[in-house]
Amino acid sequence: MSTFHATEALPISTSTNAPLSRARIFEIAWRREEALSRLLMAYITSGLAFMLFPGTFLGVWNLLQISGRESVASISPAWLQAHGHAQVFGWVASFILGIGFYSIPKLRGAKTSLGAAWACWVMWTSGVAMRWTANVYGLGWRWLLPVSAVLEVAAFLVFFRAVSQHRPEGSGKKKMEPWIWVVMSASLGFLLVLLANLAGCLYVSALGITPAFPHVLDQRYLTLMAWGFLVPFVWGFSAKWMPVFLGLKAFHPRLLLAALAANCAGVALTIAGFGSMGTWILVPAAVLGGAALRMFEPACQKPKIRGVHSSFPFFIRMAYVWLVIAAVLGVAAWLWDSSGGIWGASRHVLTVGFIAVMIMCVGQRILPAFAGMRALWSTKLMFAGLALVTLGCTLRVSGEIIAYQGYAAWAWHVLPASALCELAGLTIYALNMMGTFILVPGHLQKQPLTVESLVRIS
Repeated sequence: MSTFHATEALPISTSTNAPLSRARIFEIAWRREEALSRLLMAYITSGLAFMLFPGTFLGVWNLLQISGRESVASISPAWLQAHGHAQVFGWVASFILGIGFYSIPKLRGAKTSLGAAWACWVMWTSGVAMRWTANVYGLGWRWLLPVSAVLEVAAFLVFFRAVSQHRPEGSGKKKMEPWIWVVMSASLGFLLVLLANLAGCLYVSALGITPAFPHVLDQRYLTLMAWGFLVPFVWGFSAKWMPVFLGLKAFHPRLLLAALAANCAGVALTIAGFGSMGTWILVPAAVLGGAALRMFEPACQKPKIRGVHSSFPFFIRMAYVWLVIAAVLGVAAWLWDSSGGIWGASRHVLTVGFIAVMIMCVGQRILPAFAGMRALWSTKLMFAGLALVTLGCTLRVSGEIIAYQGYAAWAWHVLPASALCELAGLTIYALNMMGTFILVPGHLQKQPLTVESLVRIS
């Protein structure tokens, strides 16, 4: 590894054709890296805020009301949908957009348009906040719903344009890796979810009597969101990162593409009205996804868990167990659900057991380094948050099925405990991330000025 001397000159010119010194080049690179870190922290902070307050707190309140009255009909569907929108769009999608702006152009050796990235953040955050306000308070919802959906679509298009205009050198000669195809499929799913949300908002604002989507539309919309958008995103980046993080062998490309094909078929059938067939196909898709990524094979080398809790590999693998359980419960819901309990359990397993746990694991592994080369504030808090969310998810899924289906009345008393466990776990996660950003100093400026670091940040 060779180190630059700051006094040497590089053959890079300014607009006046004067060569820049190495010190000036590094100063520009460091400033751009710091600007990108601030951008990322804005996306992550707003995502955590949506997750904790409009998302989790509202979800806990909804569940407490349901368990107290022992009826899911006691809660407005608009409130339930506000909770879900805040969690998926406000939390998960904000993280995706922020990490995308930060990392994708850098990996391709091009600069990020910071103006476009900040404009995207403003539109996205405003759109999610408007949607939550319309659903919860019902104030001006006939115009707030479509405006919020338009802002979200516009933000995605800004993001897509910013990250798609960059092309790596020699891209025409190289075949794209299979994991990139999976991420591209997830990106298409993301766009379709946004367009479906826009169509639903226009329909409800024109013909609805409440800001809630009708039940049948909502069921198909949730399938597209969960299996057409979220699951492929996690698969794609698992294929990229998990062989290193967990010390696994390289994933099976053909098996992963087969899982993706089965997943797309299941989603398409469900949206077309053949949900009973679609849910059956999602089961082998979930199994194939885990097998393709070698999630349950022994590690061939030491996992890269420096800076995170040693339980990191366990919770990652547990998330993939939850994914299979979610698919199986989807089939069970078509066969036996009479009150929405099994459907709710299936969605909860997928969004909390799989998606939330994966974000909590991977986020605490990579985001501190992205945000100015920080270290995670507390690995013990990381374990506590993951353990509480996993316990809460277990209690919620079992209690929801037993209570909603009328199998045992005592299960209604399990639901508040599950909600409080998840609230505590997610709050600990948010505090750990904010503690990392605020209390842990960044070490970006302390890194050696090497050829590799210049390439990485430029």
